[in-house]
Amino acid sequence: MDSISVNKFRENLKYFVEQVVNDHLPLKVTRRVGEDFVVISAEDWERDQETLHVLQNNYLMRQIAASSTSHEGKIGYIPSEEGLDEIASL
Repeated sequence: MDSISVNKFRENLKYFVEQVVNDHLPLKVTRRVGEDFVVISAEDWERDQETLHVLQNNYLMRQIAASSTSHEGKIGYIPSEEGLDEIASL
C-alpha cells in the first residue's frame, strides 16, 4: 500500500481519489499529529465487507468447505449442457 502525507493528499486530492478508484489500491495517508487513515474506493470497501461477512459466518464457511470437498471428489452436482448454457448466459 502506498503512503503519502496528508499535505500532499490535500494538495492533489482529485488525482489521488481518481487513482484509488481506478487502480483499486488503497492509499495510506499519514499525519504528523493524530492517527493515519486509509482511502479506499466504495466498490472495494463493499467487496471487503461481503468477504468479512462470509468469513465470520460459520454456516457459510461450512457450506464452502463441503462444496469444495464434493467438487474435489467429483461427487457433487454436475449440471447438464443446457444448465451450463443457462449459467453461462448470466
